[in-house]
Amino acid sequence: MELRQLRYFVTVAEELHFGRAAERLHIVQPAVSQQVRRLERELGVTLLARTTRSVVLTEAGQRFLPQARSVLAAADRAVDSVSEFRPSGTLVRLGTSEGLGDRLDGLLRAFARLAPSASLELLHAPTRQRLQRVRDGALDATIVRGTWPSPGLDFTPLWTDEVWVALPASHPLASSPVVEFASLASLPARLSPPSRNQPLYDLVVSCCRKAGFEPVLGKEFTTAQDTLGTLGFGRPHWTVFYRAHANLLPVPGVAFRPLRDPSPRMQTYLATPSNRRLTPELVALIEAARETVAG
Repeated sequence: MELRQLRYFVTVAEELHFGRAAERLHIVQPAVSQQVRRLERELGVTLLARTTRSVVLTEAGQRFLPQARSVLAAADRAVDSVSEFRPSGTLVRLGTSEGLGDRLDGLLRAFARLAPSASLELLHAPTRQRLQRVRDGALDATIVRGTWPSPGLDFTPLWTDEVWVALPASHPLASSPVVEFASLASLPARLSPPSRNQPLYDLVVSCCRKAGFEPVLGKEFTTAQDTLGTLGFGRPHWTVFYRAHANLLPVPGVAFRPLRDPSPRMQTYLATPSNRRLTPELVALIEAARETVAG
């Protein structure tokens, strides 16, 4: 039994949804499912009852959940017990965005090489919460996409990401390797509302207007798993994903394509407190991000 398996199980138990759990854990859904099944095989019981529509804890899962949480809490306490012996300033608490994909993997590898004595603690939460935690000092920095009203924070550019369209694979537009933005005019768009992701919403609407049309807004984007699960069926519609995220989401019935005329891109930043100097570890983190892009 591995701590990773316990952490995956607890996350799924809290979300009661493998897709949302995978997004919280920054990994693809099949990896979560695989590790939970391995845990169940090792224990010899079924912890989660799965259907195409729902995930619920079995009686065994309900009994196992508090014990799994206790083990994870004990592991965290064990780590904390030696925190005073770590060299000062070597722990970096970093907030992360959904769907960073290979960007995050490359950044972590480069950071480990550039700052071998430092360690990273990753936290995922909605963007506004992460920005507030940087202001409060609960996080040292956070990765954010786009610009957000954030007094008291500095934003260092890291990289830009292409924004791709997701379409039903059966739609005629999916037969082209690149989709013209104007060709989406007659299809409803499923977008995250401004209250959740103002920068991405503004970017997409701006591109629609540059292409000569106002988007027809359909149902709001919820989670990647739920949105993609309905995209290949029913009335044709479209949504958008960052290229790095799309590369992790091979979904039957869905095609991801680059866009042109215009070709949208989103700037990614590292947000840090403006009243503090960058530590050597944060400087190494910025260099790691830039090195990842160059590579």
